Amino acid sequence: MDIEPSALSLLPPLVAIGLAVWTRQVYVALAAGIWLGWTILNGGNPVAGLAGSIEGTVIVLGEPGNTRVLLFSLLIGALVIYVEASGGVEGFVRWLERRRLVSGVRGASILAWLIGVSIFIESNITLLVTGAVCRPLFDRYRAAREKLAYLADSTSAPICILIPFNAWGALVLGILGGLGISEPVGVFVRSIPLNLYAIAAVLLAGFTAWRGLNLGPMRAAEERAAQGIVLSEAGALTVDEALFRARLSKQVPPRAFNMLVPILTMVVMMPVGLYITGDGVLAQGSGSTSVLWAVIAGNIAAWVLMLVQRFASLDELVRLGLKGVEALVGLVLILLLALTLGDICSKLGTGPFVAEVVRDLVKPVVLVPATFVTAALIAFATGTSWGTFAIMIPIAVPAAQALGLPLAPFLAASLSGGVFGDHASPISDTTIVASLASATDVIDHVRTQLPYALLAAALATAGFALVGAMI
Repeated sequence: MDIEPSALSLLPPLVAIGLAVWTRQVYVALAAGIWLGWTILNGGNPVAGLAGSIEGTVIVLGEPGNTRVLLFSLLIGALVIYVEASGGVEGFVRWLERRRLVSGVRGASILAWLIGVSIFIESNITLLVTGAVCRPLFDRYRAAREKLAYLADSTSAPICILIPFNAWGALVLGILGGLGISEPVGVFVRSIPLNLYAIAAVLLAGFTAWRGLNLGPMRAAEERAAQGIVLSEAGALTVDEALFRARLSKQVPPRAFNMLVPILTMVVMMPVGLYITGDGVLAQGSGSTSVLWAVIAGNIAAWVLMLVQRFASLDELVRLGLKGVEALVGLVLILLLALTLGDICSKLGTGPFVAEVVRDLVKPVVLVPATFVTAALIAFATGTSWGTFAIMIPIAVPAAQALGLPLAPFLAASLSGGVFGDHASPISDTTIVASLASATDVIDHVRTQLPYALLAAALATAGFALVGAMI
């Protein structure tokens, strides 16, 4: 049940974003946006809007890809608590310190950036590995968890979109193939050096890690963390802090491999899953299936290690795992609401409406930067980069073809804009998972990250203007 796109389609995401920032109650903000969207879809009937909101959430929950992502998020809680309780995290931190590989805030920040740019198979895996490895280091050296969330977030989606051979690349190649582009891989590869926002975001994060750059609210977050205060006064975790203090009944020695083996198992299983689900072609594999398989494999590895070392009984492992799952219920609820809001925005035509308005107003000379800005607005309002790709690429690439212009700059601008929204929007699943992985407040993460994202976006806009003038 869709309607003709109109200005009303902007209200649900704008209300959700505004309420989230104003009240800091993300649950209420997302629920309000969903209800408003369904009320609009039902001709302004608030009762029908409430009924539609409930049924719409159930439908979103029942979609296999969404269900896999939500299960993955819950099982991450079990994995985190296992590597903590087994002494794996403490052992890894001690191993780094003994070898003087990491010392101080700069070392921890650079390590976070390096991990992020090294794992490009799937954005959520990148976020969670970076958080699991570096959060204890950031706490030990009294660095802001918001800085960790920013570094992790800036090396997840921005890195993944620069690599053709992962789920992100598969999506883009699939869209291009559906448009009848004769050489989709060639167009994608040529767009990579022009994907200016992704490149700017990654390089700015690296510079921030190296030089300790603190923009806007990040300075206050670092000053607070230096005093040993983990959260801001208004901040609240969507994750139970007990997740990071779990211990087994037995005294266990800190051993780095109790963390490294499960996490490496998870990382390695990701491309294996893509290969299997893609019938031998990584780029055609199912990202949601692969990440679920990966986290299950990581949990199994953690179980085997603890049972072999006689750290815990089977009963204790089950209880501990359930405790980890319970700690992430709040985060998974936010993720479900964000997915539901994205679904109602799709039904209302939020993305196509923004695209049509901008297309009617834009002159040919500024088409490339306008494509980036439009994609950024759509992604910020809807919280989905992939949804933005599905909207913008079929508009921008055929437009370039019709004008006889090269396709790569328009594809790059569409991808860059989508990644910006994924990076900066408070209703993006990546934003939420980055907060989870770093154990910080979602809105604090958004506030402290936004100045960096806007700086990278400004640089990208200027770059796209230059590209547009040259084609």
